[in-house]
Amino acid sequence: MAKKETKAPKYSKETYRYWYESMQLQRKFEEKCGQLYGMQKIKGFCHLYIGQEACSSGSKSALIEGDKYITAYRDHGIPLALGTSPNAIMAELYGKITGASKGKGGSMHIFDKSVGFVGGHGIVGAQIPLGAGLGFAEKYNKTGNLAICYFGDGAVRQGALHETFNIAMTWKIPVIFVVENNGYAMGTSVARTSNVTDLYTIGEAYDMPSEPVDAMDVEAVHEAVSRAAARARAGEGPTFLEFRTYRYRGHSMSDPQKYRSKEEVEAYKERDPIEQVKKTILEYNILTQAELDEIDAKIKVQVQESVDFAENSPFPPKEEAYKDVYVQEDYPFIEE
Repeated sequence: MAKKETKAPKYSKETYRYWYESMQLQRKFEEKCGQLYGMQKIKGFCHLYIGQEACSSGSKSALIEGDKYITAYRDHGIPLALGTSPNAIMAELYGKITGASKGKGGSMHIFDKSVGFVGGHGIVGAQIPLGAGLGFAEKYNKTGNLAICYFGDGAVRQGALHETFNIAMTWKIPVIFVVENNGYAMGTSVARTSNVTDLYTIGEAYDMPSEPVDAMDVEAVHEAVSRAAARARAGEGPTFLEFRTYRYRGHSMSDPQKYRSKEEVEAYKERDPIEQVKKTILEYNILTQAELDEIDAKIKVQVQESVDFAENSPFPPKEEAYKDVYVQEDYPFIEE
């Protein structure tokens, strides 16, 4: 009698646990951010990553310590995936001195050198040449590391992308370019701004290895980034990945979202990345429902602790306005 074949999960228990815990932390942290913004505890701009969590968590699991990450201003999720303290991020959103950027960056400019996160950047597409520069530094210093540079679908219209793609391929820079294509640049769909809607094909004009990725599936993200990282570390240069993802909330907290239907949003929620990985975990008995509940309870405490930390932290003193502006600490042309 033939032995019945049993299927096994593709990755380790630790990997699946990381994916679930990382994505769930991002989700619950940002749901709390949305509440706090409505209470006017968080002010200014605030762009939530809800729905896109597989992009960050799947990338992190595929890369190694010492790799650098840079993104645009939808930037809370990536540092959380990398291990930045929720306390530091929430305090930054509050504008407090204990924040990741000492209260000077707010929602759009999180930065944490300790985990290789070289910032959220507010100018559309401006991080693309910076991402190539980070990769070039790793190549120049022969570290074996690489840079991964994220940007939104609206940023592919910037000339800086094309200049950067050209030089990155010419110099074989170890950088992974990622367009997080959530369908809308602010409120404008990709189809309304370009004849090219398969964005990954833009890289082909530079002979850059390019591919689309189902970024609602954390396993698919992990695998695509792993392939791109292997090429970069082998000296073969950059890759362009189109992460096909979706944000459930508006472009920012002030977005009325009149450009899309509720039915469209609900259709994407049926492919939710957290629910997909949870289904796999339970199907293969990687973790029990009780263990998942424990993770959820822990995250609830973490998020509340981050709020308490931010509430109880002080605002920066006025002299902080003159710090971290120039590398030269005794810069002589500052007037107080």
